[in-house]
Amino acid sequence: MKTILYLPAIILLMANCAKSQSQVPAVITPVPVVIADKDTASTVSNGILTLKLDLTRGGAISYLSKAGSARSIVNIADEGRYIQQSYYAGKSVNRQAEGQSPAWSPWSWNPIQVGDYNRNRAQILDFKKTGFQLYVKCIPMQWDMNNKPAEAEMEQWTTLQGSVLKVHNKLTCHRTDKIYGDSILNDQELPAVYPVSALKHLYTYLGSAPFTNDKLDNPTVVNLSSGFWGIYQNVSEHWMAFVDTNNWGMGIYNPNCTKFLAGLAGTTGGEATGGSTSYIAPVKQAMLTKNCIYEYDYYVIVGTLSEIRRTVYSLH
Repeated sequence: MKTILYLPAIILLMANCAKSQSQVPAVITPVPVVIADKDTASTVSNGILTLKLDLTRGGAISYLSKAGSARSIVNIADEGRYIQQSYYAGKSVNRQAEGQSPAWSPWSWNPIQVGDYNRNRAQILDFKKTGFQLYVKCIPMQWDMNNKPAEAEMEQWTTLQGSVLKVHNKLTCHRTDKIYGDSILNDQELPAVYPVSALKHLYTYLGSAPFTNDKLDNPTVVNLSSGFWGIYQNVSEHWMAFVDTNNWGMGIYNPNCTKFLAGLAGTTGGEATGGSTSYIAPVKQAMLTKNCIYEYDYYVIVGTLSEIRRTVYSLH
C-alpha cells in the first residue's frame, strides 16, 4: 500500500447483491440534472444540526454543523474526502495507458460519489427534499481514472433526526468491462467518513461485553504516514467516534460492521478545507458482481461522547 496523504475513499444494516442480470433493471441512458448556481447545495436544518449535500459533487455530505454555527466538522479538502459512498470490485489493474493515475496504479474498479483523483466530479441525476430528508442520485466516478464515469448509479437518502443522520446508500452496477474480473471479495467502506482533524481523540469499545456500558477504549490514533490507517477488528458496539478536548464530536455507527479503519492524515487541529483530516470507515467484505444492487444503512451521530454512545444504544 502506497503512503499518500490524500487517501481517497478505499476499502450493512442490510446488504443485497443481486447475482444475475435478470435481477437488475434494464439500463437506460441517464440524463444528468442541470444544476443552477442557486442549487449547488441541498440544505436541511432541524434546529439542532444543519446538513448540506454538495450537488456539484454527487450529492455527498459536504457540511455538518450545529444549527446556527458556521463551522462544519466534515473535511472537504479534495474529492476523496467528504462523507461519501465508495466501493471496490474485481482485481487491481494497471490502466495508466488509459489515463489512470500512476499514484493509484494498479487499482480495482472503485466508483466513488464525489469525483476522481483529478477533480472531475460526479454528475447528479436527481435530487429532492422532503421534510427533513434529502435524496440524491448520481453517476459516480472511478477514483483512479481521469474523467471516467463508472458504469453504475449511486443513490442516497439522508434523514435528519435530532442529532442523528440516518443514511441509506444504494449502488446499482451495470458493468460491461472485461478487465477487472468478477466474483471477487473486497473490503468495502460503509461509508468513507472524513471528520475535521480538530476532532483528534478516537474512542470506541473493543471489549467482550458490548452494550453494558463497560469502559470505553481510547486507542492511539494511527497516522497515515506510518503506511496505512489503524485497523480495528473487534469494534463490538459497531461504532467509532472522533471528539475534541471537550469530548464533543462525530460518531459513526454501522450495526453490521465490527471491523473499522480509523486514523489521521497530516496533523491535528485542521478544519473543513484544510489538508489534514481524521478518518473513519466501517468495513465489511462484499462481492460486487458486474450486475448487482448493494444497499446498507449507517448513522452519523453528533454530540458528546456519552451522548453518542447513548444514541448508539437506543438505535441498537
